[in-house]
Amino acid sequence: MVWWQQPFIQVALPIIVTLAIATLFQSKRIDDLRDSVGRRLDAIEQRLARIENLFTDQRPAHHRA
Repeated sequence: MVWWQQPFIQVALPIIVTLAIATLFQSKRIDDLRDSVGRRLDAIEQRLARIENLFTDQRPAHHRA
């Protein structure tokens, strides 16, 4: 039997290579997703701070702490 006809080479090795490549691509996608979610949360936090400031500025002077 020639080396490339071995069951490991024909079956297991392609599966291992596929899983390794998929893991690399998936980890990149997860990092991109984490960065995107982080940017969105920062934007939401800034918007909420602006809204809080609007409400704080609109309260009558005798209600301010």
